Amino acid sequence: MAEAGSGPPGAPGAATLPAVTRLTLTDFRGYRRLRLEVEPAAVVLTGPNGAGKTNVLEALSLLTPGRGLRAARLGEITRHGADSGAWAVAATVRTAEGAVSLGTGLEPNSPTDRRVVRVDGETMRGQTVLGAHLAALWLVPAMDGLFRDGAGERRRFLDRLVQALDPDHAGRCAAHAHALRERGRLLREGRADPAWLDALEDTLARHGVAIAAARRDLVARLSMALAEAEGPFPGAVLGLEGLAEQALDSQPALTVEDRLREAMAASRAADAEAGGTTLGPHRTDLLVRHARLDRPAAQCSTGEQKAVLIALVLAQARVVAAARGGPPLLLLDEVVAHLDAERRAALADALARLRAQAWLTGTDAALFGDFADQAQFVGLRDGNLVD
Repeated sequence: MAEAGSGPPGAPGAATLPAVTRLTLTDFRGYRRLRLEVEPAAVVLTGPNGAGKTNVLEALSLLTPGRGLRAARLGEITRHGADSGAWAVAATVRTAEGAVSLGTGLEPNSPTDRRVVRVDGETMRGQTVLGAHLAALWLVPAMDGLFRDGAGERRRFLDRLVQALDPDHAGRCAAHAHALRERGRLLREGRADPAWLDALEDTLARHGVAIAAARRDLVARLSMALAEAEGPFPGAVLGLEGLAEQALDSQPALTVEDRLREAMAASRAADAEAGGTTLGPHRTDLLVRHARLDRPAAQCSTGEQKAVLIALVLAQARVVAAARGGPPLLLLDEVVAHLDAERRAALADALARLRAQAWLTGTDAALFGDFADQAQFVGLRDGNLVD
């Protein structure tokens, strides 16, 4: 059982808000119980592979709306052999308005996996409320192929960026996804009740255009932030490939909604044969080009793709800080190991200027020398704190 605090008193670096100052995990992944108390500054988690470093980042990511950085099912997270059969994450978050207690976990003894969310001890009705208190962005090794993977991965990455700026985006995406599943089910089953389908298509059009508009706004802001960036991380040129997003370039939102409804109504037979809805923002792709090389990011070297990805996250952190009055939490898993010395120093400098609380992981503490003046170092091994 790990209970000790980590960072030294008066940890270096200017205080940043919002910041997690206490984190408690119960029956979470490999942890029976872990309690960390840190200062509002960067945190570096070091230890061998399998020490539980990424599990800490996942726990932090679940303090925001969504399924976290692993997108895991709730039941998969519970520690094997846990007496309670459920997991929990609790944190004290220092904000400009004062400290707030956030908690989430799997409801014990629930017949279906149900997530519980609490704010200052009060049970909330949904996850969206978490986003009002804390935003988070993350980079994990699984995202290294983002530019080469299918459009779905880039779309989910884009929506996480939007959500950090606009917490309500998660709710709109969830409502849209639910309506998509229902419409697809009705069409596959041949239950083409026009009134029922009309209602679902109205939901899809309204939420779909709102999702598309939020993505366009985010890409515009992010493009400006990327254009202003300096240093060794490359700039990027962004675009959106999607009918709804492109239609909003020249038409009012209500007109796009109407046309999307009409198009879905006209495509019911084709969609029934295809087994799903073929029109809407769930088909959108995020297009990314390396600015200096003037080529699609997918055609760049692995190192340049990683650098572009870091540039996107840093730019989005600046966008969020400007819009929300404070930067998001940055969860950077095994990032520095893939950077040369120049870019490691540039990353440390960028995080210091952002005044964001970054949680970084790595197996080699020596690679974090550029962070020594601004970060607290926490050693982990086998699910426990080590000196």
